[in-house]
Formats: sequence, structure tokens, C-alpha cells
Amino acid sequence: MDFALNEEQLAISELAGQVIGDASTNERLREIEKAEGPRFDAALWASLAETGILGAFLPEEYGGAGLDLIALGGALEHVGRTAAAVPLWETCGLGVPAIAKFAPESLAAEILPKVADGSMILTAAWHEDLGEPLLPTTIASRNGDGWELTGTKICVPAGAIADAFLMPAAIEGGSVGLFLVRRTAEGVGIEPLETTLGDPQAAILLALAPAELVAEGYESLQWAYDRAVATQCAVASGVFAEALRLTAEYTKERKQFDVPIASFQAVAHRAADAFVDTEAIRLTSKQALWRLSVDMEASAEVAVAKYWVSFGGQRVVHTAQHLHGGVGVDRDYPLHRYFLMAKELELQLGGTTRQLLALGQIIANEAV
Repeated sequence: MDFALNEEQLAISELAGQVIGDASTNERLREIEKAEGPRFDAALWASLAETGILGAFLPEEYGGAGLDLIALGGALEHVGRTAAAVPLWETCGLGVPAIAKFAPESLAAEILPKVADGSMILTAAWHEDLGEPLLPTTIASRNGDGWELTGTKICVPAGAIADAFLMPAAIEGGSVGLFLVRRTAEGVGIEPLETTLGDPQAAILLALAPAELVAEGYESLQWAYDRAVATQCAVASGVFAEALRLTAEYTKERKQFDVPIASFQAVAHRAADAFVDTEAIRLTSKQALWRLSVDMEASAEVAVAKYWVSFGGQRVVHTAQHLHGGVGVDRDYPLHRYFLMAKELELQLGGTTRQLLALGQIIANEAV
């Protein structure tokens, strides 16, 4: 595989980096985090729409540029690097791919142009108290020509601010499906959750809530879930790259015995290990995105990327905190955000044991 970005992928990555980087300064993030309401930068979200970044990842027939997952991953890295308070991953990683691929023409034509102009925020609700993402306990039942969902979804990313939710549900008769539920629909209850980072997660309570079928069958759920995870790993690669950059800059400036602590062998060894972990996260994430972007089987690659985010990511941010000393826990300094994001990513993606079990199952199922 070729890791070099083509001209379009490079252009959208640079544009996203400029727009997001200029808006998501440490001072601006502190202002948002101290304000009342969800951790959401509405002004930056509007800028992403105005500059065409939101529309870049939509199919051309819906007014987008048709850029692929690799291009999206490049933009999402900047969300991770800056800890930007915008639901770019939730909308373009969780929502857009499945709607563009599976949704009826009328539904896609309604939803996707609103994503492009910034008037609709999407997300997906994969997690439940007692269900696996691909084996939901939420029940979908027929109501005339439509559907109704009953169940509870937890820790829904951007759930407190999203306008519509993609939700997997079990269909009576043994099948599964992916459904779209509107925020304003009857029978939908939204309970904002308090998180350490302050991001607008929510629990979604469904009581015979009207829903629209986007896709049916386990394969469609797997398709959507793989892309949701791979794009989240792209966000993670930006998180850990920035934690490492901050650490490198700090250890070059912080002096003990009149020399920078970066010159100490023990410090250099820990930083080098963090660099290796960061590169492993970046490369495995890109490999998963590349395979998915050309419609190749990528379940193993996605599990490997998840493993490195959970395992290597924790090592990176713990190293960053250790080498920063007391400065690392100062909330006026930006490092704490990356530590909190790393912990959140680990819990959302699943621990290392879960990923090793998934990889073991994939290997066991392969023909010898």
C-alpha cells in the first residue's frame, strides 16, 4: 500500500488543519469548557460548512466532493490534534458513510445536503448496557409501513446535540437492521451524560420511537461499524501525535542541572518508546482506512488499529504526563485534554484483551 496522500486528500487535510487549528486554540477551548452548555464550538462548525469541509466527504450526487475515507482520516487527525469541540467524526465517520451507502434515495437526498450546510449533526448509537454493538438488544418492530424502536442506547457520542441517530436494532424474526431515529420523534428521550472531558454524550431512551430503516442484515452493520471504528482511530492518531509533540517541546525546554531533560538517557528512552507507539497507531489506522476505502475485507486490520489505540495510546499519554511532571496536570496547560481523550477512546473502543480475542477469533475462522 502507498501511504502518500494524493492531491485531493492532501488539500482537504491542509484546509482542515488550518480551519480547525486556527479556531481550536487552548484559550478558545478553555472558554468553551468554562461556558454553560455542551462542549460544542458552533462557530467552528459553521466554518467547516462554509469552507466545504463538511461536504467534501459526501457523494457528488448530493453536492459533495466524493472524497474517500483516507481523506476523512486526514481531517479527523486534526480534530484529535487540537481536541476540537466539533462533531466531525460523529457526523462524517459515524453517520454519513452508512447513509450514503445504504439509505433509500429519498432519505439520503433529505439528510446529506443538510450535513453539507451544517444544519444537521449526525451520530450513531452503537453501545448498550447488555448488548454487543453488532448484537443489539434494542428491538425494532413493525408499525404499518414503518418501524418503531424500543430500548436504551448509552454513551452516544454527540448525543446531546445531534439531530438524528443511526441505531442498530434486532428485528423481530431474527434479523438485525440499521435505523435512523430523529431527535424530535415521539418516544425519544435524551439524557445528557457528564463526562470528564465534558463532551456532549447522552443516553437515548426509546419507547416505540418512529424509525426509518437504512439497511438490514449483519453485513450492513459490520460495514458501518468497521468504518465508524477506523475513523475514530484516525482521531486517536492525532490525539497521541499531539501529546507526543507537546512532550518533545517541553523536554527540550525544561532544564535540570543546566541541561535540557531531553538529553537524559531515561527521558530519551521513554520518549522513543512513545514515538514507536504513536507511529504504530498512525500506520495501523491508515491501513484500516485504506482497505475500507477500496472495499477490501478489513475486520482484522480494524481490530489491530483498535488494539494499538487502546494499548499503545495509554503508554503514550502516561509517558507524556510523567515527563511533564507537575505541569502535565495543570488544567491551564493543554496536555490534560489528550490524557482524558485517550482514556475515553480506550473505553469506547474496548480494552486490549477484547481486541486480542477478536483477532484470535478471526484467525481461528480462517481456512488453513
